[in-house]
Amino acid sequence: MKAASISQLKEELNVLPQKEVVALCLRLAKYKKENKELLAFLLFDAHDVEGYLQSIKNEINDAFWYLPQQNWYFYKKGLRKILRDIQKHSRHIGTKEAQVEMLLHFCQNMKNSGMPFQQHTAVNNMYIAQIKKLNMLIDEVHEDLQHDYRKKLNEL
Repeated sequence: MKAASISQLKEELNVLPQKEVVALCLRLAKYKKENKELLAFLLFDAHDVEGYLQSIKNEINDAFWYLPQQNWYFYKKGLRKILRDIQKHSRHIGTKEAQVEMLLHFCQNMKNSGMPFQQHTAVNNMYIAQIKKLNMLIDEVHEDLQHDYRKKLNEL
């Protein structure tokens, strides 16, 4: 079965009555956790992106607090989970500025964690990859914000 294009779906949704569209959205939200999270963001948090970003930063802080400090394997695994969550939330928000904010916060937490990650190659490479990603993302945001973000990035 071939999936329909976005334009075809949009046309069909415009034709359907509102009750059917609501029923389809609820049915879609039932099947995947990601769909439910996206729908919850669009309904409840899309109007307050700054507050949503702050709550994500608090989640990142909590996740860093609970990272295991004794074992590099589990530390690295925890960092990957945090990065997956950042990617998921940045897809929800959909702006480069929000992604830059979250990644800057991640890198600051990583640097302030007290773990000597420079000694562990895999974790250090993960940190360097995020710095490279930040450089590319900062080039894509508005010029006024670029200067502020570059200053924060240079502090890292």
